[in-house]
Amino acid sequence: RHAVCIFYLVLRALDTVEDDMSIPLDVKVPMLQEFHSYLYQPEWKYMESKEKDRQVLEDFPTISMEFRNLSKVYQDVISDICHKMGVGMAEFLEKKVDSQHEWDEYCHYVAGLVGIGLSRLFSASELEDSIVGQDTELANSMGLFLQKTNIIRDYLEDQMEGREFWPREVWSRYAQKLSDLAKPENIEMAVQCLNELITNALHHVPDVLTYLSRLKNQSVFNFCAIPQVMAIATLAACYNNKQVFRGMVKIRKGQAVTLMMDATNIQAVKAIMYQYVEEIYQKIPSTDPSSNKTQQVIASIRAMSLPGSSMASRHHYSPIYLSCAMLLAALSWQYLSTLSKATEEYVQAGEN
Repeated sequence: RHAVCIFYLVLRALDTVEDDMSIPLDVKVPMLQEFHSYLYQPEWKYMESKEKDRQVLEDFPTISMEFRNLSKVYQDVISDICHKMGVGMAEFLEKKVDSQHEWDEYCHYVAGLVGIGLSRLFSASELEDSIVGQDTELANSMGLFLQKTNIIRDYLEDQMEGREFWPREVWSRYAQKLSDLAKPENIEMAVQCLNELITNALHHVPDVLTYLSRLKNQSVFNFCAIPQVMAIATLAACYNNKQVFRGMVKIRKGQAVTLMMDATNIQAVKAIMYQYVEEIYQKIPSTDPSSNKTQQVIASIRAMSLPGSSMASRHHYSPIYLSCAMLLAALSWQYLSTLSKATEEYVQAGEN
């Protein structure tokens, strides 16, 4: 827990440098590339940030001291991921995401590396088997699924703030400029572009299920599974939905709470995935250019998550269980609302 906390704070500090538009590029690029070295410089801090999270840079000596107090095996993981992420962030500061390959590459730097780093920490702690940390492809997919969901959902917010993360290779088939997708007269093409990107993101779900099936520790499982089920629910809400280009599409608070309560084992997670890909399948327009690809990826997810008896076990709770769950939700609404908001923000992998 301590190692994961410090890992988060180090990456939050790195991300704060990347996000700070007041830092000139000639200062920011070497700062990102060398950020991992500051972990071993007890006095290093940055006092000129204008970002809301600037405290992590101003109080960085506190973070770096705690980092140096960690076991070396944890230090090595955190420093290595910080180095790779800083180099990747610097690379994408001055170039836009053009191809789908570059989309995967950008998401790897800002989120896939988080999944890889966490997985290595899980294994280093011996809470999980060594394969969890060694299989970087699956860990990378965990991060990519969350980050792509975030990028897809946040189209309008990013447009309003002058950021573009949708890959040109895809959107250029539907519009002259990415911003054109928000125009009412282009809504049909915009939704088709949206559906193609959601189909792309769904290809990570089989890897997500394989990854989660390897986890043995309950706390680690919950930590990993909850953001993933939030992501599939978000994609189902966004699929074929014009609202993505008009405002924010978010899953309901009660839905978020239910997902958190349910996603406690692999069979339940498979049932949740099955439920939401079926929801997407029912909404596939026959005229959509990506319809065949969407159906194919859903078929592969179905094959892995066919719930059988687990579906029944998830839905057929006893009346007393349901009563207790509803009472708990009512009594704890303030707490759960706050927790669900925090978990929704966790889906924004760029914030991790």
